[in-house]
Amino acid sequence: MKTTRYFEEQILRKRPYLKREWCERAIREPLKRQTQEDGRIRLWIRVPELGKFLRVVVLEDGETVHNAFLDRDFKEDSR
Repeated sequence: MKTTRYFEEQILRKRPYLKREWCERAIREPLKRQTQEDGRIRLWIRVPELGKFLRVVVLEDGETVHNAFLDRDFKEDSR
């Protein structure tokens, strides 16, 4: 999995519960995909282990992870 320096140095440090395999799954099998105005792409998955939704933000290439966090506002029916 490709990642940005920001993801490696900041996000993983601030959110130690994150698992790389969740980010990889979001890239492969997102519940929802949305392109931001800046070209980055938001991807959501449900994480059964946590019972919550994870939002993963990748760069314009669609494969480099830049950010990831639990999204409290995401609803599965909001596709």
